[in-house]
Amino acid sequence: MWAVIGGSGFESFEGVREIRDLDRGTPFGEASTGLRLIEFGGQDVIFLSRHGRHHELTPSEVNYRANIYALKKHGVRKIISVSAVGSLQKELPPGDLVVASQYIDRTKGIRAHTYLGDGLVGHVSLAKPVWGEATKAIRKLVTDRNPALDFKIHFDKTYICIEGPYFSTQAESNSYRQMGADIIGMTNFPEFALAREAGICYVPCCFVTDYDCWDDANPHVTLQVVLDTMKQNNKKAVRLIAELLKANPPEEIQSRGGGLKNSLMTSLDSISAQRREWLDVLFS
Repeated sequence: MWAVIGGSGFESFEGVREIRDLDRGTPFGEASTGLRLIEFGGQDVIFLSRHGRHHELTPSEVNYRANIYALKKHGVRKIISVSAVGSLQKELPPGDLVVASQYIDRTKGIRAHTYLGDGLVGHVSLAKPVWGEATKAIRKLVTDRNPALDFKIHFDKTYICIEGPYFSTQAESNSYRQMGADIIGMTNFPEFALAREAGICYVPCCFVTDYDCWDDANPHVTLQVVLDTMKQNNKKAVRLIAELLKANPPEEIQSRGGGLKNSLMTSLDSISAQRREWLDVLFS
């Protein structure tokens, strides 16, 4: 089962038929509103509006653990994450798509970011944090000059995740460039890491809306600039998702087998029946 997680500007998509709402309950609280089964490109897909159906959650308020757990509970094995990002590099202009391959976390530790803790210990590798087979599939679509993808797509870029809800200061923006970051957002962490813990393949599709504020030669990021670009990016996202669903890249061992199932140090015999019940969902 595929899932699409939609971020800012991607709370809904044209031409998509909603089938029914899904149960949002998890051991970690409720997933974001708008969790539902949809028909996308002729197949059933689970859709989750990251910030809620009406965009009521700040990046820090999103219950990432519940979101990923709910998707896994409903049988999801592949996630397409769609989000809006700022550009930290001249060659990544607004309107382009970036398929990130690496991450830098600069959140402030206030987000619940792992299923581990409270007597449950393990260590999951995030060396290659995204679903490589999906990235390959998108590369092939580009190489084949697929007419649906009539916009520029960039690969092998690094996403830096900040806490928000503020946009960066100019000093911060320039420091992120010095760190080697290419795009900046507020939501992919801990989402990608939790997907790895849950053994779900995860590919981030990041649509650039602005140039952040690192260069005075470019308009500095404002909400209105972001909203104006989002409208066009949403249409591009629909085409991209449809083509990726048709390509149907295979799962990979690194994503599916590299999660908690094979990374726990705590003996399963010492885990309570209640905890083992929700762990079995993540192990599936």
